[in-house]
Amino acid sequence: MGYLMSKEDKIFNAKLAEQAERYEDMVDYMKEIVASGVELTNEDRNLLSVAYKNWIGSRRTAWRAITAIEQKEESKGSKFLDLLKKYKAKVEGEVEKISDDINSLLDKYLVPKATTPETQVFYLKMKGDYYRYFAECVTGDKNKAAGEKGHEAYKAATEKAKDLPTTHASRLGLALNYSVFFYEILNSPEQACKLAKTAFDGAIGDLEHLEDEPYKDAATIMQLLRDNLTLWTADAEEEAKDKDKEDVQELQLPSQL
Repeated sequence: MGYLMSKEDKIFNAKLAEQAERYEDMVDYMKEIVASGVELTNEDRNLLSVAYKNWIGSRRTAWRAITAIEQKEESKGSKFLDLLKKYKAKVEGEVEKISDDINSLLDKYLVPKATTPETQVFYLKMKGDYYRYFAECVTGDKNKAAGEKGHEAYKAATEKAKDLPTTHASRLGLALNYSVFFYEILNSPEQACKLAKTAFDGAIGDLEHLEDEPYKDAATIMQLLRDNLTLWTADAEEEAKDKDKEDVQELQLPSQL
């Protein structure tokens, strides 16, 4: 008869797998805990998040690298393009599998049993994140479907987040990721900037009232919000300049005929 591991054993093994950078093993241990039906502690949730983020993270990095190589090879008219596309599709399939895996856990066990605004926001944000990760890698109908589901999850999380303080790390982290979703997946820079700025402005006045640890957490996320706003605003200004140049060229074009 096999040894039945306790939750404590599984948590130990999950941490061990993390240290060994064996993230698929870490995922397996955390999935067993989730499937047992127990309510996850804050530490459990963070371990689950770390496991899946690292599991999918290597695939996202691989996809970006392959995409960059594909663009170079296309410009050269490479004979290896078909091989590249097949390998890229393999990685996309892995991203889809991981996204489906965590979203299945979220739908079946985690979101329905979340009883506090903090846990509800955590899980719904996570759901939006993994649809975003998949949407990054695909086009056409798959991109559209993932974008719609991600938007729905982020929107639901935002409603729940209204019950959290403006400086709460979960609320700020949601605003950060949702704004990135607007910018990168929905191609809506104005909405991305509006969301990031609203979250930043809403928290800045309450920051001084926080204790040391929550202050550090909030300040770190707010800095990321500010960095994105700076980058996105600069991009918008550059695009406006380019548009002005195009308009000028179009106006001058008749006189050059």
